[in-house]
Amino acid sequence: MGERLRDKVAIVTGGGRGIGRGLALLLAGEGARVVVNDVGAAVDGSGVSATPADEVVQEIVALGGAAVANHNSVTTTRGAESIIATALNSFGRLDIVMTPAGILRDRMIFNMTEEEWDAVIAVHLRGTFNMVSQASRVFKGQGSGCFVTFTSTTGLVGNSGQANYGAAKAGIVGLTRTMALELGPLGIRSNCVCPSAGTRMTQSVPNKAVQIREQQGIKGAMDASDYVNASPDDIAPFAVWLATDAAKNVSGQVFYVRGGLVSLMNPEDTAKVLHKEGRWEVDEIATAFPHTIGLELFNPAPARE
Repeated sequence: MGERLRDKVAIVTGGGRGIGRGLALLLAGEGARVVVNDVGAAVDGSGVSATPADEVVQEIVALGGAAVANHNSVTTTRGAESIIATALNSFGRLDIVMTPAGILRDRMIFNMTEEEWDAVIAVHLRGTFNMVSQASRVFKGQGSGCFVTFTSTTGLVGNSGQANYGAAKAGIVGLTRTMALELGPLGIRSNCVCPSAGTRMTQSVPNKAVQIREQQGIKGAMDASDYVNASPDDIAPFAVWLATDAAKNVSGQVFYVRGGLVSLMNPEDTAKVLHKEGRWEVDEIATAFPHTIGLELFNPAPARE
């Protein structure tokens, strides 16, 4: 057992499987007492089961750590309150909140239903907000705390068939950067991890669907080979380090993590500028654009011939 997080209490949403499980185990391995939250749903969010969270708790306890399970949903304020109450009632405090809980409802935008949109937004974006909103009140009162949220390459650069997921994950980036600004003066730090690993979610998209999209000239954000061989457990070391005192001055950042790779993802910078004194006319833009900021501009999915 490590000592970097001794006397700290952590919550991990979606902690029963995949990336969340790896986080919970390593947090406990570094001395933290852990609330393992997981509703035990399928990848699409259907069904419930106490087993995933309970098994991770049993594994932590068997290794000499301290953990309790919570099976509430992050999609409601009441659920988030219950998760945080579990930490406070079980361990007397709260120091770390990590929010990798998620589901997928893949569909092309022209076929996506309102329910498919809402379900994914509810778990990822609203779920992250619910946890942050409630936990920040505890952190504010004690003058300390650490959030580690989770985005995706789909949120950063897009991916076909995942408009709901991409919108939610992009929203989490904006939310996290704003959290850092609002909560930083209160002693609370917030960072976002963009993980790349083979999980239930990445494996749930049928190969046939991917092939059809590629045949139509619609490609994903990244090649599957970039993450399929990467373990979900590879994400935990850097995310857990962010929760330690060694990272006390790191906040408002987005980090891409895959295997042994960690990349700092800067906010979008201005690549090229088109400028004149006064207001542009449409015909002026039509003349200037192709030779300036439009020069060699990349189109990720050009129209088919």
